[in-house]
Amino acid sequence: MNDVTAPSPEAPIIGRLAVVGLGLIGGSFAKGLRASGICREVVGCDPDPMARRMAVPLGIVDRVTADLAEAVQGADVIMLAVPVLAMEEVLAALATLDLGRAVLTDAGSTKRGVVEAVEKAFGNIPSLFVPGHPIAGSEKSGIEAARADLFKRHKVILTPLENTSEQALERVASLWRALGGDVEFMGLTDHDEVLAATSHLPHLLAFSLVDTLAARSENLDIFRYAAGGFRDFTRIAASDPVMWRDVFLANRDAVLRSLDAFTKDLSRLRAAVEARDANTLLGVFTRAKSAREHFSTILARRAYMEPMQTKMTNFIAAPGGSVTGRIRVPGDKSISHRSIMLGSLAEGVTEVEGFLEGEDSLATLQAFRDMGVVIEGPHHGRVTINGVGMNGLQAPPGPLYVGNSGTSMRLLSGLLAAQRFDTVLTGDASLSKRPMGRVAKPLREMGARIETASDGRPPLRIYGDGTLMGMDYTMPMASAQVKSCLLLAGLYASGSTSVTEPAPTRDHTERMLKGFGYPVKVEGATVTVEPGHKLTACKIDVPADISSAAFFMVAASIAEGSDLLLEHVGINPTRIGVINILRAMGGDLTVENEREVGGEPVADIRVRYASLKGIEIPVDQVPLAIDEFPALFVAAACAEGRTVLRGAEELRVKESDRIQVMADGLQALGVSAEPTPDGIIIEGGNIHGGSIDSHGDHRIAMSFSVASLRATGEIHINDCANVATSFPDFIGLAQTAGIQVRLEESV
Repeated sequence: MNDVTAPSPEAPIIGRLAVVGLGLIGGSFAKGLRASGICREVVGCDPDPMARRMAVPLGIVDRVTADLAEAVQGADVIMLAVPVLAMEEVLAALATLDLGRAVLTDAGSTKRGVVEAVEKAFGNIPSLFVPGHPIAGSEKSGIEAARADLFKRHKVILTPLENTSEQALERVASLWRALGGDVEFMGLTDHDEVLAATSHLPHLLAFSLVDTLAARSENLDIFRYAAGGFRDFTRIAASDPVMWRDVFLANRDAVLRSLDAFTKDLSRLRAAVEARDANTLLGVFTRAKSAREHFSTILARRAYMEPMQTKMTNFIAAPGGSVTGRIRVPGDKSISHRSIMLGSLAEGVTEVEGFLEGEDSLATLQAFRDMGVVIEGPHHGRVTINGVGMNGLQAPPGPLYVGNSGTSMRLLSGLLAAQRFDTVLTGDASLSKRPMGRVAKPLREMGARIETASDGRPPLRIYGDGTLMGMDYTMPMASAQVKSCLLLAGLYASGSTSVTEPAPTRDHTERMLKGFGYPVKVEGATVTVEPGHKLTACKIDVPADISSAAFFMVAASIAEGSDLLLEHVGINPTRIGVINILRAMGGDLTVENEREVGGEPVADIRVRYASLKGIEIPVDQVPLAIDEFPALFVAAACAEGRTVLRGAEELRVKESDRIQVMADGLQALGVSAEPTPDGIIIEGGNIHGGSIDSHGDHRIAMSFSVASLRATGEIHINDCANVATSFPDFIGLAQTAGIQVRLEESV
């Protein structure tokens, strides 16, 4: 291996660079060279429409296309930055094109397989082909992770062949040097052997270790109390699974040799521990310590991230402003949850677009992974679920932890009550205070064996030795979560299961069951399912969440000069209470471009500023807006006159007591707000600045961020980390729209 000399000042200017594959590596290569000015034009090619949409705004390329022939036409250099196993298809397409004198290179982490694919496609190895591999990366993936400085001070290995053109080799080397890479030459076989030992094997071990520990019954405590060393080593297990699958298959022989050697040494170490052989242990440890110290300076330069820290996340919202433009809020959380659940129970592969990548939805996704379902993604809102059928779930290795997600816990309790294995459902401190008796009681009436903590709170221990019997259940309180829980249990019960609700609630479960081909009978307020049918995989396009859109509806309604278009919002009739209530208060909301997507009604919603009036909120609208009331309370605070809410006692058992917490917050800002047992009375008036405790409730935090539009001073909102549960990029989107809210993070 020899160092390559530094670039000369006369390094050639590239007329056109084509980069095929705009993930982390390809995107960083393109972005860095575009920023360097060494290329007159950088063209990107990627089949992913989201990547193409982001490529130009992120400064990755000058232009982008999905057409390979268009991308490489007239190129001086073509960089292939696609997964190793996808290389063959791309090369076959390139071999049919006239590439002129274009230099072809790649960034694959295995070289033998790539060279063989080139030979297969072209019939020989073109002299203008230069195999390469940057030793750089991140646990993050995708175009949004691309960085112009990703390769700075990192090794870049080029593996030229006997017939490789010297001019082509120098041209590729000059590009990597322009990115700050430390270019070295290495033989093809040596590269694959060295990388198998130094990169591929550690990734394999990290993936295996995390998978093994996640399958332990005490997995939650293992990860909760893991020290820095564990996090440092297992960080790489967060890397792109598809990419690493391809790497291990492409470099199979070299990986197996490294793995066999490691397995032999590990067996020796195990024998030493079993035999209490202190000398052998000490010998291994001291040799390892010396070797580690020898390379410590190199490894320190290759760190991808700072040590993990625990942070308290607070918001600061500056007063004034208006909201304008057009935005699309994240996907509907309720539909995202149900897409994972029903997709996992379906036969076949379900593809989901627009999946909400928030912590609550991800908790549901992880629960089904723990029960043996293979789920790919999410990536840019896309999830692929390899369904296991109605009876294909497996016992999880330990308790299913669902974080702060009440939807996950309540819906899963119905599904798990019908399985043939025992499970425990746990959550975070906030969820552990929320009542689960509303689902446990009717499930017990169906024959389920469920144990709860005191006062019917989590954790829930569900035994799989009962036989569920269908029943007719009239809910004492309207709740879509309770209804859905019982319908899921009813899929497995003996006989039909009917649920009658006292007021309409969201019907996403019924709609989605039908979408998966499962018959559901709806007669008035009663929904009925019978066992014995199957779910068939389908495609799901998740509309934007009206609960997330509600914050911006209120924002545009209360801030003078506002005119905002919210795109692709779900307007399910059981969810439009926020629109109806704002209109009743005098709000200017127009529903445009109505359509149906995957069985769910969708529309664009235009909201303009209007002078709001206080009202008595109709009781029949309460179930249709139960999650949107924190935002609506802010609208009421900005309205002229009194707003009265009754019949909303369910708000007291959400992530926080939303009636009391919102009343306390509004009072702290100078607004008259009187909580009642089942609602609140708000007198509209001036909103002052002040400090608010969100009590870890995401909707409280976002609501007071919106209130800043009419405040006379800054609003400091504490304990906002849980905003990520439903709205991962709330700050960014709010700032784009015109709300002056920012993060204040303290260790």
